Amino acid sequence: MREIKFRGWYGSRIGMMSPTFDGDINEIFADKHGDYMQYTGLKDKNGVEIYEGDIIHCVHWFFNGDEIEEHFTASVGFRDGSFTLENIKSRYYSDFTGEENGKGICWIGEINYCEEDYEVIGNIYQNPELLKTESE
Repeated sequence: MREIKFRGWYGSRIGMMSPTFDGDINEIFADKHGDYMQYTGLKDKNGVEIYEGDIIHCVHWFFNGDEIEEHFTASVGFRDGSFTLENIKSRYYSDFTGEENGKGICWIGEINYCEEDYEVIGNIYQNPELLKTESE
């Protein structure tokens, strides 16, 4: 069973926080002005917990008669009841989804997850530049 955990982003003045449980959730985390992110239940290759809003370096394999290994970055989201990779910067991804790079999503979970293939490199609040393309 997946552990249910959250963290919150409170802007550059306060930063990223996880709740502390000493009977009650700490006051700042309980404040409704944060952006809250849920733990996916997955960890990256370094044992770092993966949350919504994280930016991760991914390794995926594509098959078009040949096996193609591609490294790319993506952010972690939540859609239709599942955790997703979004804002995908991939040369091959759009060939397999029929969508423009960065527009498609890929579901991430126990069934298609191998921790060696993911590494948390930042988050969308503190490191948005990691998701920009060269043309932006």
